[in-house]
Amino acid sequence: MSELKDTIRADLKTSMKAKEKQRTSAIRALLAAIQAEETTGSRHELEDEDILKVIAREIKKRRESAEVYEENGRPELAEAELVDVPFFEAYQPRQLDDAELKALVEEAIAEVEKENGEAPTMKQMGAVMKVANAKAAGQADGKRLSAEVKGQLN
Repeated sequence: MSELKDTIRADLKTSMKAKEKQRTSAIRALLAAIQAEETTGSRHELEDEDILKVIAREIKKRRESAEVYEENGRPELAEAELVDVPFFEAYQPRQLDDAELKALVEEAIAEVEKENGEAPTMKQMGAVMKVANAKAAGQADGKRLSAEVKGQLN
């Protein structure tokens, strides 16, 4: 069993004993998403790296839902969607700040330039994103990473 999943389960027990309803609910939702991922497809237990992807996906889903609710004038529903996000973020690696993100993208661009022998353009954005995503390893949201790559390639 993965260490991260063990930590999440231990945190669930702790939050239940402390009667922290919101945290307990959030952790249960996260464990349900992990369980669903494990039972679909190949039926295997997820590694820490895969669990981090599930966490990132759950955060993204909630933020997108909240955005839609805000656009449609339902701030109370948007707020309800965002309640779980801080609990999920606690299990993610530390997120890169803007300067670190910029440096990471510069490295990725340099790597792609070295491979191709020429400076990448917007046509090679996919190659740069692939390298940048590997380097970021869950430390940056895909939207932020994409925006930084676009900014530097233009």
